[in-house]
Amino acid sequence: MSASEICFMPATKMAQRIQNKALSCQDVMKAHLTQIDQIDPKVNAIVTRVPGDQLMERAKAADEALAGGKSVGPLHGLPIAHKDLVPTEGLRTTRGSRIFKDHIPDQDGLIVERLKNAGAITIGKTNTPEFGAGSQTFNDVFGETLNPYDTTKTCGGSSGGAAVALACGMIPLADGSDMGGSLRNPGNFCNIVGLRPSPGRVPVWPNEAPWFPLPVEGPMARSVEDVALMLSVIAGPDSRAPISSAEPGQIFRRPLERDFKGVRIAWSPDLGELPVDPRVTNVLEGQRHVFEDLGCIVEEGQPDFSMTDEIFKVWRSWYFELELGELLKTHRDLMKDSVIWNIEQGQQVTGPQLGRMETKRAELYQRVREFMQTHEFLICPVNQVPPFPVNCRWVEEINGVKMNSYIDWMKSCYYITCTGLPAISVPCGFTPEGLPVGVQIVGRHNDDFGVLQLAHAFEKATMAGKRRPAVTR
Repeated sequence: MSASEICFMPATKMAQRIQNKALSCQDVMKAHLTQIDQIDPKVNAIVTRVPGDQLMERAKAADEALAGGKSVGPLHGLPIAHKDLVPTEGLRTTRGSRIFKDHIPDQDGLIVERLKNAGAITIGKTNTPEFGAGSQTFNDVFGETLNPYDTTKTCGGSSGGAAVALACGMIPLADGSDMGGSLRNPGNFCNIVGLRPSPGRVPVWPNEAPWFPLPVEGPMARSVEDVALMLSVIAGPDSRAPISSAEPGQIFRRPLERDFKGVRIAWSPDLGELPVDPRVTNVLEGQRHVFEDLGCIVEEGQPDFSMTDEIFKVWRSWYFELELGELLKTHRDLMKDSVIWNIEQGQQVTGPQLGRMETKRAELYQRVREFMQTHEFLICPVNQVPPFPVNCRWVEEINGVKMNSYIDWMKSCYYITCTGLPAISVPCGFTPEGLPVGVQIVGRHNDDFGVLQLAHAFEKATMAGKRRPAVTR
């Protein structure tokens, strides 16, 4: 088996072959390290690496454990890289900031802890924008991460390095995080799968705002089945995370096959009000028939998203001030303008304003809940634009409509964030220029498994995710 065959093998199959001893952990690690050496200089996705000799020793130990009959986890021997926002014990974690360019944590984040306990081997960290701010992956520590389908374009963000590493076969699984779309946007731009789970589905620790539901952590992979495998490991309750779901992660190891005949879904090409680039719309409309072919009853429509933009921006700015306000006092000169802007917006938020936004968020939840009682799923764009030039820091207009801030072009994702519903980005097709476009599938409250099922059925019908990026050919 060639190194390329190993590197693009589904994680589910790779894990099975390792445990059946048809594939050694050392062969898997060697293939991925070779792939990183060959491809990463072209795209800049994995920014901090564990030395190769250490990784080969860990892979050897994993083989010896298996040969000795020891009980192993479901990800035994699989290489994995972690987003450069999540702490990793003994491994540099910069958060994409010059302030933390030499920071080495003394503990793992909970998601890293669970992945290691499942047998995954950490190989390094994936690039992210400064403090994860914005859906364009660049920072002053490591520079830009490039889209592997066209290296003149952005890969999205903020889990951009993770998406690129997956698309290029440098890792089989990756973790990411999402407040305004950071698991979904880069998945969409890089032709891989990114799931924003329900808040609490994947517990987050350490966490300065453990009851706050907008930021989540979750899985990314090249297929829906692989995402489900990873979710089965990182989901489940933990007392350190007070909103964590009581359901065990093992529920996501059930078969994803399902009959969708008669299932009513809402088709919304613009969430009722958003400007969407016609290249995106054309790709989505070209695949609308797939849901009908699966037996779904497809109806135009969407919930009422009134006030959602203001809800998101007020709560986001509150969170930025909470997380980074003290750093602004001491390291303003080391922060990018958009981060400073967000923190200063948070400094202006008042208690009564937060109270009004919470009331409006409660009203939004009830409107969405009522809508989803008659529609099991909502289908909409992931991004309102296809991948744009990497030297463009954010989209300033769509279809002639001016974007007033660096996050305005991400509304198709952050509107969904405010609902609290699970959502996934799945490869859908390509623009005439060969740029990836994904579709966003949104499910009912806490129905992460249903979202995975419909995404799996769509993925099997379209096979759009099988197209590999140019830099790997």
